[in-house]
Amino acid sequence: MTHPPVLLGIDFGGTKIATAVCDLAGNKLAAAVVDSLAERGARASFDHGVATAMSLVSAHAAGAAIAAVGVATFGIPFEDRVELAPAIDGWERLELGRELRTAFPGAAIRMATDTKAAAYAEARWGALAGRDPAIYLNLGTGLAAAIVTGGRVLSGSQGAAGEIGYSLRQPADVGRADGLRIPLEDMVSGQALRRRASLLRASSPAVGADGARTDSASPDGASPDGRLLSAAEVFAAAASDRDLDDLISDFVDELAFHVVNLAIAVNPARIAVGGGITRSWDRIRPRLEEALLSGVPYPPELALAHFPQEAPLLGAVALAVDAATTDPATADPASGPVTAAPSAPAPSEPSSNGKKQIDMSKGHYRDETHNAYQRPQGDLPAGAPQATSYPADL
Repeated sequence: MTHPPVLLGIDFGGTKIATAVCDLAGNKLAAAVVDSLAERGARASFDHGVATAMSLVSAHAAGAAIAAVGVATFGIPFEDRVELAPAIDGWERLELGRELRTAFPGAAIRMATDTKAAAYAEARWGALAGRDPAIYLNLGTGLAAAIVTGGRVLSGSQGAAGEIGYSLRQPADVGRADGLRIPLEDMVSGQALRRRASLLRASSPAVGADGARTDSASPDGASPDGRLLSAAEVFAAAASDRDLDDLISDFVDELAFHVVNLAIAVNPARIAVGGGITRSWDRIRPRLEEALLSGVPYPPELALAHFPQEAPLLGAVALAVDAATTDPATADPASGPVTAAPSAPAPSEPSSNGKKQIDMSKGHYRDETHNAYQRPQGDLPAGAPQATSYPADL
């Protein structure tokens, strides 16, 4: 008996690759998360993701044709490159659309940045369904936002709408070229928090009355096993470490400053927050709510994403569902960043800043069940996919 056609969703992250094989309606048949093999470069990482996806099809839908493939990735994907994607060596030079078409011949291809894919999943099945306009804020290893309006995720002229990780932080930054200022993501993100906490621990270790070190980090700010503290560990340690508590307060305040300004500009009905740092939502939410209520003329609702960790993969699945039901004449080629279904215009040349940007890598997953998170009241929209658990890496 021939297996019915299937869809593939792939989320290429800087440290993990998540894949799912689904039926044509987007119902999950199987999923897997593997290491990105980032240290081996773009070719090894891409091939590893494709091989993982194909092994899922072989194991759970043997003989099935692949009707469509939806892909989320760090960076901005085009047919012949991926811009703003330095997290894996060579990823910016990867001809992602062409490589995907070669790997999955005959399948319709859709691509999107991971944060925009996540916003699409939340708008279709999750916390942003029925809210217009709305904002999805990704607070994970990196920092980015996506704006949903008219049921679509705003792409921008080069696909970079919502990349708030590049925001200026102070008036003195005006006119400073990239590399001569500290962009927001270098101070407000999971990666930044780990670095800042480690520097803080290294410069001012906690000591007891006898002069012995009392914190759990080594003198260089690492944990006892030699690795840097994770963002989750920093939040946890802040409960008993005044310096780390002050760092968390500064971190959340700066985040709130930019979220308020974004809300003033967009006037959203709701802001949904996802990403690995939402594990510490109880510490983040009160300050964000306070800032929005006091600083925005018409404060939006603030909610935790329905899919705090896996929204980029679910967004990739949603793109595949759309691609499978779209006229093939409009489904190919994958020429630029994709929002809801049609592709946005791709610039003829890489943008001038496309080869020298900070790490915008996201797409990281945890092993917590999503029922543990506080979410808006009410049921998920009909057809919403079942959440999957993922291993921790933040």
